[in-house]
Amino acid sequence: MVEEQDPTTVADATTAFHEEYDDGVHILETLLTIDSEHDTWTFDELPLGSGTFGELVSRGIVTKVDGEYRVSSREGVRAGIEGRPVSVENDRNTGLDFAVPTDLDRRAAAALAAALGVLFATRTLIYSSVIRGEHVVSPSNDPYHYRYWLEELLAESDGIVITDMPERAAETRPLTHAANWLFATLLGGDQWAADMVAAWFPVVATLALGVVVYWLAVIVSDDARVGVVAVVLLAITPLHAVYSTIGFLEHRPHQYFWIGVTMLTLAWLAVDLDQRRAGAPTTQAAIREHLQQSWTWVAAVALGLAIAFSVHAWGGGVLLLVPAAAYVALKVAVDVRAGIPPALANLPVLVGLGLGAVLAAFLHFGWGWHEVFTAAIPVLVVIGAVAVVGLGELWRRLEWPAWGLVGVEIGFAGFGLLTFRYLRPGDWTRLVERASDLFFRGGARETTSLFSVDQAIVIGPLSQFGVWFYIALLVLGWACWTSVRRYAPGWTLLSVYGSFWLVLAAIQARFAGQLTIPFAVLGGLGFVHLLAWANVARVPAPLRGSDENESGDRNTQTAAADGGGATEDEQAREPSFVVPGDTVTLVSLVWICLLIFGMSLLFLPSIVGQTAYSDGEFEAAMAIDDHAADVDREYPENFVLSNWGDNRMYNYFVNEEADRYAYALDNFEAFQTDDDPDGWYEEFEESQVGYVVMNDEDGTYPEEISQARLHDNLGTGGEDTVPLEHYQAIYVGDEETAFAVVPGATITATVEPEEMVSIETKVTVSGETLTYEREVTAQQDGTLEVTVPYPGDYTVGDRDVTVSAADVENGSTISLE
Repeated sequence: MVEEQDPTTVADATTAFHEEYDDGVHILETLLTIDSEHDTWTFDELPLGSGTFGELVSRGIVTKVDGEYRVSSREGVRAGIEGRPVSVENDRNTGLDFAVPTDLDRRAAAALAAALGVLFATRTLIYSSVIRGEHVVSPSNDPYHYRYWLEELLAESDGIVITDMPERAAETRPLTHAANWLFATLLGGDQWAADMVAAWFPVVATLALGVVVYWLAVIVSDDARVGVVAVVLLAITPLHAVYSTIGFLEHRPHQYFWIGVTMLTLAWLAVDLDQRRAGAPTTQAAIREHLQQSWTWVAAVALGLAIAFSVHAWGGGVLLLVPAAAYVALKVAVDVRAGIPPALANLPVLVGLGLGAVLAAFLHFGWGWHEVFTAAIPVLVVIGAVAVVGLGELWRRLEWPAWGLVGVEIGFAGFGLLTFRYLRPGDWTRLVERASDLFFRGGARETTSLFSVDQAIVIGPLSQFGVWFYIALLVLGWACWTSVRRYAPGWTLLSVYGSFWLVLAAIQARFAGQLTIPFAVLGGLGFVHLLAWANVARVPAPLRGSDENESGDRNTQTAAADGGGATEDEQAREPSFVVPGDTVTLVSLVWICLLIFGMSLLFLPSIVGQTAYSDGEFEAAMAIDDHAADVDREYPENFVLSNWGDNRMYNYFVNEEADRYAYALDNFEAFQTDDDPDGWYEEFEESQVGYVVMNDEDGTYPEEISQARLHDNLGTGGEDTVPLEHYQAIYVGDEETAFAVVPGATITATVEPEEMVSIETKVTVSGETLTYEREVTAQQDGTLEVTVPYPGDYTVGDRDVTVSAADVENGSTISLE
């Protein structure tokens, strides 16, 4: 074997070469790319003329090995391109230099801090709607389910580890509930702690995700600007902001973070090895260095934790394993194509997947978390990954084409699913049920496609993401094509995750939140490239030299961005961020930012604001709570019936029972459209419904239905309807009205036979005076009987009677003699 030449000598030769050739940097970058994909290669694989290639050989940049060629010193060539001193140990140490995001100089750190500030600001837009004095009013309906279980676990636990979680909490989202409980416990375990977790955990988790996205982008792109823009895109995406805004305590903040960590660890492991190949004399040496450094195994452990926690974070957690498994399969194929031994190259990934499977199984069998297939699927993924790696080793040694391996892997995956169905029919049935619930559940806006025909296909992404969505989509195509053409495992990872979540978002828009993570990185690269195309920034690192015609105008782009004629190797020494040197460039930059970010910023406040509860809704909940306290109603007598989309919120503040909304989902619409609301009293008495909340409805509807008789007429009757007997208005607003369901007090009297008598009282509700008036005809024997829902002083014909609140609550009878 020919030993590697002195890197310093090679660096000097490289510098001289690219100074003499106009496209020297592009030639050298192409040379390194080819060399990174093969241990040795032939002249035919290099897209150069024989004269230029001869120069590379004669200068010692390329050396001959066993009839083929390789770069004499990758570290030397890289140092010569970048114009820096040679550091032979740069890529062969313990890896500590790569443990933090690269290129985080002072300006990059300031830019990242500013991007995280934007992220914080967009996640606290509805602060005043959420933080209302001593109350935390979470937006939307589902967070109250998580707040319910948070407070239940705080009440039931007596330590800092939950090993016996209630079945309802453990069966679908145990990690989410346990983590929420743990954070609240660390804050003191009281109601204040629960409220702080409910309000601020989504924001903190999203800020942590922002750091992960930045790191992921920098690792894959080797460009700090891409990382900062990725965080900004994450910040301004309306759909992601909805699911991670202040107060939105749900499984998604947990899920998003662990998806990000999974992608980050996979990217780090792949790119670290790839970078070491560029500096090591052989691929085997690069793999050995990769496996010997401690941070490789830290990443493997983090991957295992991310896998285990992901599958237990929500009901469809095993779905998160699909892109990870697909990436491993493709990674093995591209490793084989590049001549890289897949077993050793992917050993840390296999260890991480194995650790995740063991931990997921322990949490199920040891602590009772989730269902059994949640523990079984990670094991199947590990078995499949090991089989695929073994198959890849065989394929590499037989030197078969890599595309054939991909086809065999697809067939192998199908065979594995069939085997699982045959061996575990019960788990298969449950898996199908969960898939049906995930993909075919309707009734909510988030279950429609991101590319809904109702929104002309293109409007959905524009409103939920912004213009940058389509830039990211183009870059996704580039990433897929790059993965096909050359060895680029980082972009292969983003291609797999981006494509997978894009398909799912096309089925249901709620999966677009996960799509935002890989798309933010792709969009960050696209945005920086757009700035370079407009001559206001340097070309991003992954795209430098990707176009042979680009090298001719690269200096022009750099000069426009930096105010000087820096060359490619000088760019490598530039700070990560450079303030534009002239007004024209600065104005161009501002206009491009407005063009790309403007639509996202336009939709963001309104879309996030739609999830917040209005003053009227909150005041209605408080009015119901006050009434229940005044008349001493406790659960279930104080259950609130409302539109199912608000039902958990009302019941959380009134009776703290916000686990389910099934009764409201099944009954509210039927009640709302029924023409006999008093006829529902027996049903409500049996079901112990204590309150009803009506919302303003658009359009026209019959005057006799409950919606009109309660919300419009406040139960006091209309032209063709009589006042209601069992509904006492306790809150009246423009958009919401709330009623206590009461037995009512029955007033009896003796008058002239068949005499018509007027029964009337005035009540004040929410500052509005209502007149409750009934016209009742006595029976033939002169008996008069009428049920009224309000306490107060009534006039019955020419007589007066007082009805107390207790009379109304107890269904008392008051006789007038």
